[in-house]
Amino acid sequence: MADRYLHFTGTAPGRFLTRRLGLPQPASLLRWSPERPVLQGELLHLTAGLSAHTEALGALLPRTGLRVVPSAGAPAAVVLDATGVVTVDGLADVHAALQPVVRTVASGGRLLVLGSHLSPDDPEQAAVQEALGGFVRSLAKEIGRGRTAQLLRLAPGGLSGAESTLRFLLSPKSAYVSGQVVQLAHTTSELAGDIDWERPLAGRTALVTGAARGIGAAVAATLARDGAHVVCLDVPQVADDLERTAVRVGGAALPLDITAPDAAERIAATGPVDVLVHNAGITRDKKLANMTAENWSSVLDVNLGSVIRTTQSLVKAGVLGEGARIVATSSIAGIAGNAGQTNYAASKAGVAGLVRALAPGLAAYGITVNAVAPGFIETNMTASVPLMIREAGRRMNSLGQGGLPEDVAETTAWLAHPGSGAVTGQVVRVCGQSLLGA
Repeated sequence: MADRYLHFTGTAPGRFLTRRLGLPQPASLLRWSPERPVLQGELLHLTAGLSAHTEALGALLPRTGLRVVPSAGAPAAVVLDATGVVTVDGLADVHAALQPVVRTVASGGRLLVLGSHLSPDDPEQAAVQEALGGFVRSLAKEIGRGRTAQLLRLAPGGLSGAESTLRFLLSPKSAYVSGQVVQLAHTTSELAGDIDWERPLAGRTALVTGAARGIGAAVAATLARDGAHVVCLDVPQVADDLERTAVRVGGAALPLDITAPDAAERIAATGPVDVLVHNAGITRDKKLANMTAENWSSVLDVNLGSVIRTTQSLVKAGVLGEGARIVATSSIAGIAGNAGQTNYAASKAGVAGLVRALAPGLAAYGITVNAVAPGFIETNMTASVPLMIREAGRRMNSLGQGGLPEDVAETTAWLAHPGSGAVTGQVVRVCGQSLLGA
């Protein structure tokens, strides 16, 4: 459904009226397209404290497609290397570096702070690096004009495994991701040197559940764009829509109830899976006092139980081999809670807990497991929400608008990327930095 308010605020009368009335003024987001695959403009590289990564960053940042400059009037992106900030006094360097330039960043621009892992042997370093998270979350709520801010904590190995994440966070693909803290893990993978960055999933098979329409269909299309052969799975009741999605992405349709006892076995019969996306989900909303046992158990079984069973079965059977990527769908409801959704919120919080628990063990096999947590996304489901509730959902985030299924799909594609081996056990919110649960 079209966001008429967003369109209105983009007109001269709309800008005048909303400014006078003190109403939100969301900016149209600059998303990825074949014609605009990278941000348009220059990248300003700054440093706070003493950094061991200056030379390596100088070589890596130009690979994002942006021209790195020592100063810029209106940079499209700013990267602040704060990995060397280890004392409270050192935080003054963060202020000194960003305060003069934060207003100059172009509309739709990116601010990325690089931090280091938290040292268990240095409490002040750990506290100061944790402080960068609060700083970035607050900055993301201030900057406006479609700009985003993130914190990327490097692994103990420095920039190893960081390229795919830098490319994502400094690109139009991350337009609806803001205020996030992403922690990289140490990886010895050398895959990045062999990656075709235009079609990184070429030769790989991805299976997407709940793929008939909405977010699942967008994920299937985006993974196919990146070269994957996509197996589209959804319940037999939507077989026609499922077939249309599969044809559109050049993949295969698998009509199957993911909660069926033989679901994992039937998935395994399709062959090895390199990318498993758990997107299937249902809602049965009622306040707990009015919720039936059936509505409780059905949501937990589809949204969480099937994810646990299928993942464990496919890993045990070797269907998900070395280097596989697992991406599950959580929700902002699982982080912040939502009245009338105790069952749904429980299931989505469970998904977040699952990926954090599975990640260390699967890392030994080079398998990553992460979750995306969408906020208000413009789909047929949200289009049926009453007007005032829908408007509240759209505006209650730092970007002042709802996201698109493509925003969730782009984040999923980053986590599914063969170069993202250092990203595991993460729950990444795709919510425009929702003001709920922030």
